[in-house]
Amino acid sequence: MAMLDLRSEAASRSVIVGDLARPVALDDVEAVATGAARVELHPDTLRRAAASDALITRLVAERRAIYGVTTGYGPLANNHVDPAQGALLQRKLVYHLASGVGAPLPPAQARAIVMARLVTLSQGLSAVRPELLEWLCACLNCGLAPIIPEKGTVGASGDLTPLAHMALAFMGEGAFWQGGASAPADAMLQAAGLRPVTLRHKEGLALVNGTSAMTGIATLNGVRARRLLRLSALLTVAYAEALGGHRAAWHSLGAVARPHAGQRRATALLWGLTENAPRLRQFAPIPARIAPVGDDGVAHTQELPQDAYSIRCAPQLLGAVDDMLVHHDRIVEIELSSVTDNPLVFAEEDTILHAGNFFGQHVSFASDSLNNAIIMLGVWSERQIARLTDGTLNAGLPPFLQGNATGLNSGFMGAQVTASALVAELRAKSAPASIQSMPTNANNQDVVTMGTVAARRAGESLTDVSRILAIQAMCVAQAVELRRREDDRPFSVAAEELHFAVRHHSAFLNEDRPLSHDIETIAIDLLTGAMMGRIGRRSNELRERLEAF
Repeated sequence: MAMLDLRSEAASRSVIVGDLARPVALDDVEAVATGAARVELHPDTLRRAAASDALITRLVAERRAIYGVTTGYGPLANNHVDPAQGALLQRKLVYHLASGVGAPLPPAQARAIVMARLVTLSQGLSAVRPELLEWLCACLNCGLAPIIPEKGTVGASGDLTPLAHMALAFMGEGAFWQGGASAPADAMLQAAGLRPVTLRHKEGLALVNGTSAMTGIATLNGVRARRLLRLSALLTVAYAEALGGHRAAWHSLGAVARPHAGQRRATALLWGLTENAPRLRQFAPIPARIAPVGDDGVAHTQELPQDAYSIRCAPQLLGAVDDMLVHHDRIVEIELSSVTDNPLVFAEEDTILHAGNFFGQHVSFASDSLNNAIIMLGVWSERQIARLTDGTLNAGLPPFLQGNATGLNSGFMGAQVTASALVAELRAKSAPASIQSMPTNANNQDVVTMGTVAARRAGESLTDVSRILAIQAMCVAQAVELRRREDDRPFSVAAEELHFAVRHHSAFLNEDRPLSHDIETIAIDLLTGAMMGRIGRRSNELRERLEAF
């Protein structure tokens, strides 16, 4: 898939960082990460930073033993370092940790990491100068994204390795992305009118010690997973209409009997989206009488009273994914506004606290849980694609949805195989990262979280599930048009808007053609929100229903 790069349009709004009464939201981070919003500091932020910096400055002058400021790092902390060497100590911290490998993270993820670090530093417990916070804002507002290798962190003392590469770029010694191009950091900073950062006291440690890599990636995962879940609900409605499914299983009484919050929300959405859906079999509180029976006492081969699970269990599946996503997002929101470096510097209490807030187990567990939910959303979609393209199961639609010279044309046969292959690969990568603790750092880090591995894997799953949903969207749009040729019964507004959005990128498949570009283009639109933005543009009611889910 093409890299999800920064948006080209000018930022349309500002996100205020450091307002303790209004924490930064996940979609705020995504807006900054994609270039859709600028960053501004709340006035109280600089005051808090100045107080914290003043305390660390005083204690360094008093030659106090403060981890990572006047001591070595990790198991070398039993070596005290002269405060005169403080700037060099911070620089060498970044140098020895900048050992990541692999492909660079996408620019949006890298910027989300910077934003997450800015949010935690703005809380005023990290002993960084106000000027550093202002510099980070300027960096983001210039559209810069540090180049960060994707591998090398165990999520133990936070995300030391990826954050060190971020800090290295800030120092003018790494590299940045800007506008889809990369260049050495010193040149990029000079072009942006920014001087490289010079670290002092605790600032190197404050930049690299914390959970901001896993948290930054997880913020994007949460926002993008919500888009895919909403689309899956729309696809399920149109899929059920194309197959003439029963609406009964989406009745609110089901959620009364099993009141999981997500199931209640999914039930309300599906029922509301199908208020005017004449192609569905409508709910009857009392079933019809059985047909006359034959001599054997059986009326054979009657119409099924209920559908396959891929229609009937939609409130349960989509609701469970919703519940998991709500849990994930709540964990990430708390982590985003937390202070996760060590030591913590409490200016008002005149206290230095050596602790372990950098330990990213919350985000690691949440990311693995989200990954399972995302994968199941892909399994759900693939099963709907399979039924819709199977000529023996799709209620009379042509095999593989190709009604023109079938056999000469194969329709969505290849795309259906791609969906199956993606599901198989998702399953192969589904082992949880959060339990893969591996002692390191001379057993100083004797338990680790693998939080960034978990968050990165969830992000990769989102990309592949967006491709599966893109295939399904194309199949559903094809089925809608094929059904229209049979009779003039209308589809629901939800199905019509979905069809409209798909046709923005992918035409009706009358003759076989390569579909790879269509799939990738729609998948990117799903992740960035462009497709969901088109859906509901002509119906306020539909848009409001989706936004409430």
